[in-house]
Order: sequence, then C-alpha cells, then structure tokens
Amino acid sequence: MTETNQAYIVQQRKMNAGEKDLPVYAKAMRSKEGVFEGVSFIRNREKASVMTLAEAQEAVAWAKKKKPLAGLYETSIIPAA
Repeated sequence: MTETNQAYIVQQRKMNAGEKDLPVYAKAMRSKEGVFEGVSFIRNREKASVMTLAEAQEAVAWAKKKKPLAGLYETSIIPAA
C-alpha cells in the first residue's frame, strides 16, 4: 500500500536558469496559533518547511499572488526525500 500522508517541499527555479542559478525552497511563516501567513524562499533545502500537499499548494498560490517577481520563476512541489 502507498502512504497517503506524504511530505512535500516547494521549490523555485529561475525560468532561464544558468548553471550558477540554484533553486530556492519555501520556508512557511506561521503565526503563534499555527495559521499560515506566507512564505519566504531560502537556499538551504534542509531548513525548508516540509508540508502536506494542501499546505504546499497554499504556499504556491500565495507566492504567485504576493511575490512581485514570481513570474520569473518556475514554482514546483516536489517530494521531500
């Protein structure tokens, strides 16, 4: 059987990425009550937020709506390994 509660991380890459352009990963910002407030993108994959698929989709939607340069990046949800 397959596990239904898988873990994911959100990755962004520049659309016209050169060799030196590394991907960045989403770190979710949450209130003290645990309410989603947004994301920031960091280079360190180990410090990225591990999320459920629904949380990852919420982070992608927020980034596309709120980040002014989001159109320059390809945002994808990848399994956390």
